[in-house]
Amino acid sequence: MKISVVTTLHNAVDTIGDCMDSMASQSYADREHLVMDGGSADGTLEILQRRRDQLAVLVSERDGGTYDGLNKGIAHATGDVLGILHGDDVYADGEVLAQVARAFADPAVDAVYGDLVYVAAEDTTRVIRYWRAGEYRPQRLRWGWMPPHPTLFLRRSLYERFGVFDTRYSIAADYDLMLRMLTQLQGRVLYLPEVLVRMRLGGVSNRSLRNLLRKSWEDYQALHSNQVGGLGALAWKNVSKLPQFFVRGACA
Repeated sequence: MKISVVTTLHNAVDTIGDCMDSMASQSYADREHLVMDGGSADGTLEILQRRRDQLAVLVSERDGGTYDGLNKGIAHATGDVLGILHGDDVYADGEVLAQVARAFADPAVDAVYGDLVYVAAEDTTRVIRYWRAGEYRPQRLRWGWMPPHPTLFLRRSLYERFGVFDTRYSIAADYDLMLRMLTQLQGRVLYLPEVLVRMRLGGVSNRSLRNLLRKSWEDYQALHSNQVGGLGALAWKNVSKLPQFFVRGACA
C-alpha cells in the first residue's frame, strides 16, 4: 500500500528542511512525497532542488493558494492513501506512516486520523496547545467536531468519488472537504489516540481579526452547504477549542 503525502508551501525557507527531514525519517518505505511550491522567492526552491531525490514530484509555479496547490498534488499522487503535511509542520515521530498503513490494512477503513499539537514556531518540541481529537461519531459533526486536518489520511478513491478542495473557500476548504467526506463515506473512520503531527503556530486563519471573522463565515457556509448544522454548530466548534490550551505534559 503506497501512501502519498502532499506538501504545499510558499516562501518556507526556514521550515521546509524540517518538513523534509520528518518525511525522510519515516520507517514506512512505500511512500511518496509531493511538493507543490507556489513560486517561492526566498531560497525555498533551492533547498527543494538540492534534495530533489527525496521527492516524487516537485512543482514550482504561481498558484491560487494552499487549496489550489493541494488539488494539484492530489492530481499527481499515485498512492492508495493520501495525507497532507504542510511545509512548516512535522510528523511526531518516524513511525507515523507505519501506523497509518497498519490501520488501512483493514479494507473497511476509509479514513484515519489522530491527535495534533500546536508547537512554538522556533521550537517544535515546545507544545502550546494539545488537540485531542477523540473518537469519531457522526453525530458529533453537528456539534462542531472535526478531526485535525493535518492528521487526516483518506483513501484516494474518496477524492475520486466526492471531489477535492473547493477553492471558493479561501480559509475553510479543509473543513468543507472533511464535512463532505465524513457525511458521505460508508467505510470506517479510525481514530489513532496519539499525536501524529506537530504543527507550528501562525496559520493563516489566526493572523488577524479579519481572517478570524472570515474563517467563521466560511465555516458556517461549509456547515450549511453540507447540511450538517448552523450557528449552534459553529459556536460549539469554537468553544470546543478551549481545552486545547490545557497542554498535556506528556506530549511536551
